[in-house]
Amino acid sequence: MSAAETVVRGACHHDCPDTCAWEVTVRGGVAVNLRGDPAHPFTDGQLCPKVNPFLDRVYHPDRLLRPLRRSGSKGAGRFEPISWDAAIAEIAERISTAVARHGGETVLPYSSDGTQGLVQRGVLAERFFAALGATRLNRHFCGVTAWYGAADVLGLPLGADPEEIAGARTIVLWGTNTLLTNRHMWPYIETARNSGATVIVVDPVGTMTAQRADWHVQPRPGTDVALVLGLIGVLDRERLIDEERLAASAGGWPELRSEARSLSLGEAAAVTGLDEADIVRLAHRIAHEQPAVLRALIGMEHREHGRDIHRSVAALAAVAGVGYMRSTQVFFDTALADLAPPAGPQRVVNASALGEVLVDAGLNPPVTVLVNYGCNPAVVAPDQNRVIAGLERDDLFTVVIEQFMTDTARYADIVLPTTTAIEHLDLMNAWGHLYVSLNLPAIDPVGECLPNNEIFRRLAGALELDGPGLADSDERVARDLLASGHPWLDGITYERLEREGWARLAVPPGWSALTEREVPLAPRPLSDAAGAPDNTSASGDNGDAAPRATLDAAAPFRHLGPLQLGALRYQPAMESPSGDAALARRYPLSLMSPKQHQRFLNSFYGGFAHHLPNPPRPRLEISSDDAEARGIAEDDRVRVFNDRGELFVEATITDRLQRGLVAVPFGWWAGDAAGRTVNVLTNATRGDPDANVGTAAFFDTLVEVESAPNSTIAADTLAEAETEPASELS
Repeated sequence: MSAAETVVRGACHHDCPDTCAWEVTVRGGVAVNLRGDPAHPFTDGQLCPKVNPFLDRVYHPDRLLRPLRRSGSKGAGRFEPISWDAAIAEIAERISTAVARHGGETVLPYSSDGTQGLVQRGVLAERFFAALGATRLNRHFCGVTAWYGAADVLGLPLGADPEEIAGARTIVLWGTNTLLTNRHMWPYIETARNSGATVIVVDPVGTMTAQRADWHVQPRPGTDVALVLGLIGVLDRERLIDEERLAASAGGWPELRSEARSLSLGEAAAVTGLDEADIVRLAHRIAHEQPAVLRALIGMEHREHGRDIHRSVAALAAVAGVGYMRSTQVFFDTALADLAPPAGPQRVVNASALGEVLVDAGLNPPVTVLVNYGCNPAVVAPDQNRVIAGLERDDLFTVVIEQFMTDTARYADIVLPTTTAIEHLDLMNAWGHLYVSLNLPAIDPVGECLPNNEIFRRLAGALELDGPGLADSDERVARDLLASGHPWLDGITYERLEREGWARLAVPPGWSALTEREVPLAPRPLSDAAGAPDNTSASGDNGDAAPRATLDAAAPFRHLGPLQLGALRYQPAMESPSGDAALARRYPLSLMSPKQHQRFLNSFYGGFAHHLPNPPRPRLEISSDDAEARGIAEDDRVRVFNDRGELFVEATITDRLQRGLVAVPFGWWAGDAAGRTVNVLTNATRGDPDANVGTAAFFDTLVEVESAPNSTIAADTLAEAETEPASELS
């Protein structure tokens, strides 16, 4: 092994708008340093606090390094090592038997964005499950409801170049804790503020971003639509709208104006809990201090009417003429298209419905095989009690592809060890800026770990599946994605990314979804293209040769037509203080489960002591008024409960929250309340008429809190999984 030092370029795989470019220093085959790429305009040499120690995760002593078979009861975490051949053979045999008995839909793939890389996230997995005829999963934990809400107005949820925020005079951060979850945007905001811009945060919680803003507008949770109607009403009454421009660029303005006029300023103030003067002031600021930027991320979508909330914010941007900047994810959705075969007629399951699906005795066919990768549903899915009950089923064969013994992995029959981003090839999109990166493997896989795609290639071979692209190499997949022919990918080749690490999309300067109504789309593969033979070498490297799939000759443009406004009406969620009155009397407190720690934002880090705050367990945040009314003092043990379950935690009394609102952070691994987390309480309802579409209403959850001094707080996290023999796993 050479002791020479090399630097390998790559990018962070997290589900995060920043998608930081990084550099890995490797010495003697060992990754010894990780830093942000100083040349990348958005990363600017800085990684976030959770990613800075990422190499500790790669070489963590608890890392899963070889396949495991369950040797105890489900959930007990007792496993024994087995070989890859034995693991693949057992999985293939169990899938074959289940499919022969029930059909392909008995297999449920379950995944999310544990890695957001376009290659490893699921290209081969999607092809594998399509070839099986498995149940299809709508991975709608995040983003999709916001996507639809923005698209209702804009045609597609396109945004604008986020770097242009530096030139704004008014910046409205609506439902986004930018400093925590989009921290590389903050320098652009500070640049604007140093030039005189005003930073306004609209959020029901006094987040760290709200505390750093010039003005925090704090409406009641879930009342955003009423606030938007109030703002539009002010703009309309005071003739601050360019009626001629709006008539030429948007449809449905008369209907929207009628709704805004039907809700008086006093009514808007009463619903939102804001002063009338503050609503007027915000409307004036947006209208008079331009350019104004309205940036919203996905926090607002986790509600029953989340789609309407995002539609309302997009409508406000259109009416006021400001630059709507929800995100830039769709730049990649339209430019980088997987060449997988189209989805078949299989049934569809929403990711938030996992609990109800797994315990549904009447489901036909039943789910008897669960293959989980890139997700920890025992922690992150709502309706946690039913999720756990389903995972405990003796007749459910569960495969978990993981790096560590997560709460979900403890219920697996077979656990397969997968690589980290340091160890595999990937193509990194971004949904918060306009750069694409190639992530090259910096080191060989640790132990016996394999990339996700290689695992699905082996499973496809063992099952003798006959499907297009099932044997494609990772490089082949990346090359095909880049070769879509989309105009925004002009000049971005695999070879260029190998040399330079990253490249900016060829999006025209100043492009904005509010003004540009013709959108380039990736050409679709010809009907027989996906089945064409792969003539590349085993490595997938064919230099600058044409991609495997033959594409249409020209990239079409979609004419989006005028912006669509239309009627918009505030509706309280059923599970809210203004919804079901009987339910609200029993459970008078609204519960939110936000991300709130810099080093610990999600389940990916929820089991690691050095990422957790001190004390290392989740706590309930509650206002002083609500605490006093319940006889609760700082650090008291409390019971948080509703009809779904209960959680025992300690209390923190805070001024960040309004009266009637409590919060327990998202993403912790189990440990308290008999192995439960905040999702034992959260609402799995989907607001869309099609319950298989959109995110769950996590934030429309009602609870009550009571002092529970005699309860016990469990260990900070579950005990480490027992293995047989332990020495075999080191």
